Amino acid sequence: MFRIDASRQSSTYCDGMSRRSFLQIGVSGIASASLADVLRAKNASERLGHAKKDTSVILIWLDGGPSHMDLWDMKPAAPAEYRGLWRPISTNAQGIEISEFFPKKARNADKFSIVRSLCNNQTHHEPASRQMLTGRDNRGADNKRAKYPSIGSIATKVCGSRRPGIPPYISVPVASTIGHVPGYLGASYLGIQHDPFQTGGDPNLADFQIKNLTPPTGINVQRLENRAGLRKQLDKWQRQVDKSNAFAAMDKFDQQAFDLVAGSNARKAFDISLEDDRDRDRYGRNSWGQSTLLARRLVEAGATFVTVHCGGWDSHWELEASMKNQLPQLDALVSALFEDLADRGLLDQVMVVVGGEFGRTPFMNTGHDKGKPGRDHWGNTFSCLFGGGGVQGGQIVGASNDRGEYVTDRLVTPSDFHATIYHALGVDPEIHLLDLAGRPVPAVVDGNVIAELF
Repeated sequence: MFRIDASRQSSTYCDGMSRRSFLQIGVSGIASASLADVLRAKNASERLGHAKKDTSVILIWLDGGPSHMDLWDMKPAAPAEYRGLWRPISTNAQGIEISEFFPKKARNADKFSIVRSLCNNQTHHEPASRQMLTGRDNRGADNKRAKYPSIGSIATKVCGSRRPGIPPYISVPVASTIGHVPGYLGASYLGIQHDPFQTGGDPNLADFQIKNLTPPTGINVQRLENRAGLRKQLDKWQRQVDKSNAFAAMDKFDQQAFDLVAGSNARKAFDISLEDDRDRDRYGRNSWGQSTLLARRLVEAGATFVTVHCGGWDSHWELEASMKNQLPQLDALVSALFEDLADRGLLDQVMVVVGGEFGRTPFMNTGHDKGKPGRDHWGNTFSCLFGGGGVQGGQIVGASNDRGEYVTDRLVTPSDFHATIYHALGVDPEIHLLDLAGRPVPAVVDGNVIAELF
């Protein structure tokens, strides 16, 4: 059994002064605490050794729960109140049909596969999100706080960044699950240094900037360098009376954080304005599309796990209006991402996962007196898209019954979902991490890789 001690890293120095408190003395504004914490997480992971594969993951999270019946698992022969509003269309992969709102994805279906038999038996957002993102049911837990670390936190603790100078775990633009930040995308007992680095803002806006990578107003890079030089002089003096090497450790991480702010590599990766306008158009000139384009840039630069938040899928009413707006956006961004990964020779190195916490009821409701009909929560069966990272495209895994009510073939659990992503990253599925009490906690409980995908 492979164990990792999650309790050894501390953000407090030997004299009890926190790193944040120290930085506030004379050097505020040089580097964000979150950046240095991310780098500290990266260093801890490197000491553990990289995973076997040089692979990254982009998780496009459809927050709220998309309707499997209207996206990936359409039932045209079902009664009208079940089958939904749109017809299925054929794709370039034999036997695969998807929504008519996905014409671009239909031309790229050979690059991804669809799992139609996920099941978590949940009917509420929080427990469903918790299961899908942490792999745990954890009934009775505080819905606003995860007791267990997210798949992204575990993966990046083990793998670190793929290249120096880039945070390993990034959320674009926010790490949000049903309004909880970082919610079930956070690190829990692994420590906040393993929470995702959040870009914030809207990548579609002309003035979009990463707040933690931009020098404070009135302070240019040269001024930052002057401050850094002064800090080094102060540190050199302090070391004369410091015998614990605490300053040497601080220097390493804070210098790397400074390099992110003052250097060019990370700033270039985060600068979406460097993309050709035609490519930006292909992804869609909206927050979802530009967030996905930024995610592609980040994995190219060396990030290991990037989440893209696409919210608004909780369509209890007005499903038709919502889907007419959302599905074309999703079609464009997913298609452009797979095309770019293939064209750049990155499809085997980047796994793309598209899904949410559950599906929607197979039958349409009346709109709950708030509008036109929609669909409610449904965890008995739902769908998820996997592509890249070794996944064989053009496949359907599992099946639901003829009304999309329950799984009839190859039931896939949230633990299987986790095991599959870890497999793509080369993370040992038997890995255990020690919690704050020193107890070994498995990363995956009773999970198996969805072998048909590979």
